[in-house]
Amino acid sequence: MVDIMNIIITVRPLLSFSLFLICFTNFFANGVHCSPEKKVLNLRDFQWKQPSGAPSCASQNSRRVKGVTILEMKHRDYCSEKVVDWKKKLKTRLILDDVHVRSLQSQFKKRVSSNNNNNNNLDVSEAQIPLTSGIKLQILNYIVTVELGGRNMTVIVDTGSVLTWIQCQPCKSCYNQKEPLFTPSLSQTYQSIPCNSSTCQSLQFATGNSGVCGATPVKTSPPTCNYVVSYGDGSYTRGDLGRDSLRLGATPVAGFVFGCGRSNMGLFGGASGLMGLGRSDLSLISQASSVFGGVFSYCLPSTEPGSSGSLVMGFDTSAYKNSTPISYTKMVPNLQLPSFYFLNLTGISIGGIELRQTTPSSTTFSQGGILIDSGTVITRLAPSVYKAVKAEFVKQFSGFPLAPGFSILDTCFNLTGYDEVNIPTMKMHFEGGAELNIDVTGILYMVKSDASQICLALASLSYADEIAIIGNYQQKNQRVVYDTKESKLGFARETCSFI
Repeated sequence: MVDIMNIIITVRPLLSFSLFLICFTNFFANGVHCSPEKKVLNLRDFQWKQPSGAPSCASQNSRRVKGVTILEMKHRDYCSEKVVDWKKKLKTRLILDDVHVRSLQSQFKKRVSSNNNNNNNLDVSEAQIPLTSGIKLQILNYIVTVELGGRNMTVIVDTGSVLTWIQCQPCKSCYNQKEPLFTPSLSQTYQSIPCNSSTCQSLQFATGNSGVCGATPVKTSPPTCNYVVSYGDGSYTRGDLGRDSLRLGATPVAGFVFGCGRSNMGLFGGASGLMGLGRSDLSLISQASSVFGGVFSYCLPSTEPGSSGSLVMGFDTSAYKNSTPISYTKMVPNLQLPSFYFLNLTGISIGGIELRQTTPSSTTFSQGGILIDSGTVITRLAPSVYKAVKAEFVKQFSGFPLAPGFSILDTCFNLTGYDEVNIPTMKMHFEGGAELNIDVTGILYMVKSDASQICLALASLSYADEIAIIGNYQQKNQRVVYDTKESKLGFARETCSFI
């Protein structure tokens, strides 16, 4: 009779990072046998395809269910009327994502250094700490449509930003967008925000830059509150704060504070602006907390033409279509970077083989927590963690020809001629028992559309002290729930669809 037991296999420390593997196995007389968990990836469905016709992402759908508002969410690459060269597009995205994360890490260090030195007297030019979005780099991939001042606006969704802004008339320098620019003078509910207001003063925390007094359209009016947000990569938005009525679907949010961008630079893909969902009094989720209870969630759609996901404002499980229960982990406070969402990552499983830290003094895979971000594409791991994950993946995904690495991805395969392949499952474990079961389409990244270069869709940070990031590529087909009131974040499997 065969006994079932748990076998713990110890591996040598990698770069002073001690890990161990846990495998639930059958113990036979001739030794240990592990059967890795695998999923089938259909390579034909996995390829990016040019949609037929001329898709439009403006005026997307919405509905209201039991007190929550559901907005249709789409991948921005399928919102262009141009024929896309996917081979070039997929390669470019990796290069730009690398630049984005390098800029992100640099700005994190500046913010931490600034806070450690208690330097609160920086002038505007020195204190332009970015909201850490990849706007200019075209890597904020998901958009929704909202109504502001009675006009529909298509905006990029970003959990790494706190200030919502749109381009406004009159505009000194604006990029091209599909919809007409917002004209405050045509809105009967628009109000300028004065520079001596508490709202203007809150810009310092929200954006890293203090609000300054600007010119006024009427001499008897108080000076307006001017803002500037620099994204560290050369892109920026400058303008004045205003207040107007916002509608998310059929749900009104009165007196919504946003940035009216008068000078904006960056490749925004034709969107009217950006929706900030970070942690700040100025963010949308905070301003609408009385309506939605400080809770929002999203399900990021796959890469198939016509696919759509959803951004749900508020909490009601009947509005979700998750196939597994929601598992929660607490948000980790970061006093130096308070507007971002951090979690404690405790382990990663490849094919059911779990990698965990064994260092008694540390309880997380990432120093200071791991950042979850809708603006970064590829997940970044600490060098020692990535090395262990890569080794286990290559061990289980054997027998396929290797291909050269590309950009940030160094573990690639030539899968030419295969219609489908079995790939090891991937799961991320968090404090409190929460799990993120990465969708099969979020494990490999197709660099070449003929499948001759398909890579493990994870990358290593350059240095051990950098901040690890969970990118949007690994969040596809998941219901990700942000509960800012209870300071917790949840994951559940869900095949994303607005319908």
